[in-house]
Amino acid sequence: MNEKLNESLNRIKSYWKSRTQFQKGLIIGIPLILALIIGITTYFLTKVNYVPLYSNLTPAETGQIKQTLDSQGVSSEIQDNGKTIYVPDNVVDSLKVDLAAKGIPDSGTIDYSFFSKNSNFSMTDNEFNVLKLEAMQNELANLMKQIDGVNNAKVMINLPQQSLWVSDQNQTASASIVLDTKPGYNFTPDQITALYHLVSKSIPNLPTDNIVITNQNFEYIDLPNQKNNSTANTYDTQQEVRKNVERDIQRQVQQLLGTMIGQNKVAVGVTADIDFTQEAREENLVEPVDKTNMQGIAVSAERIKEAYVGGKPATGGVAGTGTPDTTTYQSSGSSNNGDYSRSEERINYDVNRIKRKIVESPYKIRDLGIQVAVEPPNPKNPNSLPQQTINDIKQMLGTIVSTSIDKSYIQGGTALTPQQVGNKIAVSVLPFNGNTIQQIQPQSTIPVWMYIVGGVLLLVILLLIILLLRKKRNEEVLVEDLNEEDMIDVPDINDEQETDSTVRRKQLERMAKDKPDEFAKLLRSWLAED
Repeated sequence: MNEKLNESLNRIKSYWKSRTQFQKGLIIGIPLILALIIGITTYFLTKVNYVPLYSNLTPAETGQIKQTLDSQGVSSEIQDNGKTIYVPDNVVDSLKVDLAAKGIPDSGTIDYSFFSKNSNFSMTDNEFNVLKLEAMQNELANLMKQIDGVNNAKVMINLPQQSLWVSDQNQTASASIVLDTKPGYNFTPDQITALYHLVSKSIPNLPTDNIVITNQNFEYIDLPNQKNNSTANTYDTQQEVRKNVERDIQRQVQQLLGTMIGQNKVAVGVTADIDFTQEAREENLVEPVDKTNMQGIAVSAERIKEAYVGGKPATGGVAGTGTPDTTTYQSSGSSNNGDYSRSEERINYDVNRIKRKIVESPYKIRDLGIQVAVEPPNPKNPNSLPQQTINDIKQMLGTIVSTSIDKSYIQGGTALTPQQVGNKIAVSVLPFNGNTIQQIQPQSTIPVWMYIVGGVLLLVILLLIILLLRKKRNEEVLVEDLNEEDMIDVPDINDEQETDSTVRRKQLERMAKDKPDEFAKLLRSWLAED
């Protein structure tokens, strides 16, 4: 047995030594790669992919569902601070139907189905009114949960007490509602109006003025004003414009500094002073056509020239009264020659007559302030943020301030001085204590890189197999090319003729190797006989 084992080991060693390094690598690498591929494939094929079964649950509902799943032997995971429960994706649909048939999750709230299940004659009027109010509140909360953007709702209704006496005063109800909205979701005016009308029409004698709706952050969700010309509507419009201006500038600064430092390292606040004065004026202007010479355009021209040249009159005449009884005088002899000339020019000029009706925009930024808080790289060391970075931030903010403020509100109408810009900017370096870390849900699907790695390994295996087959084929071709004449005839060592003496000799050799003690006894007996 030992001889056969040693012989097998020697054959394996000789075969291993006769192989090249490449062949040795193939012999070791191919099984390892196959084992790796089989392991990875088995892992992803047997991996359980979890998907959400229910979300936005209360702790009581989560515990109830968890207990039911454990009793059925279904594996589950709880995430999102106990609000979401995950189950394997191959059983999620059947579990939803099964749990719904059992009335799970049961939040324990009272709805209108309570009366059909627990109706009896022993219930008093007060108990009935309390249960009816509770059912009304829960049903209204369930209606609001169906609206997009609402995760949960809590409703508190105050109904007026019915009086036995006739009164002229019409008592009204009131309602207070707290909505758990999705993060970052903004309701449109139509959605807010629908919420108010839903509550008002569901409760008798409940006007919209008696409804108060807030979100989980205690921010009021007010009903949009329906009067377009009211003062309240004008105020709301102005506030909305101011918020939009501040929000746009804040986003611009946040994006700019967040790219440079990090989104979670910068907090930006913007305050804007908007001038809502709307001016409408009419201008009637008269301007010369040629402003350089202050001269208009000639419309018409008139030129007159007169000239006269005359000689001295003759002397004579009788003094006295003539036939027609006309008094005549004798002229003197002192008259001289005379001439006369006149030149006149008339030109009518016209000018530019400009009529303008100007309505100026009421939304002008009169003043602007930007406050920025920056967390240093080392929160415990405010000096870890270089001063050059702070100066760059101030310079960028100064550019935004100087270009945003309307020039008509700047003294001199040119530009803000560096001191004025500095007074409108505040940069603080301090650690942040309220950073929120968003939890990223693990991806349940197989990542793309796994497919790439698997494809590369498969190509490597195919390439190694092709090279191995090609090398084996080359060796076979070399063996076939050898001539029979070049081959050395080696006699077979097994052609030896076996006789009785050779058989005994082999038996003795085998006995000496396997049973040396008995072989020694046999030798001693032979020597004693001799």
